[in-house]
Amino acid sequence: MKLAIDAGRCAGHGRCYAMAPGLLEPDELGFVAARGTTVEVPAGSEQAARDAAAWCPEAAIDVES
Repeated sequence: MKLAIDAGRCAGHGRCYAMAPGLLEPDELGFVAARGTTVEVPAGSEQAARDAAAWCPEAAIDVES
């Protein structure tokens, strides 16, 4: 599973890294540090990844199989 994070849609609400600590982290401006990239989700973190995507108010995170 992977998370694709759209840099253009990320508004820095911080819900994603609050829902998936250790998987996603903030940058110095409060945006998710991985914006504009695709993140490999380690085994055991799948539900946290889905929660992070679901809680993003800008729908900036897509879950990929």
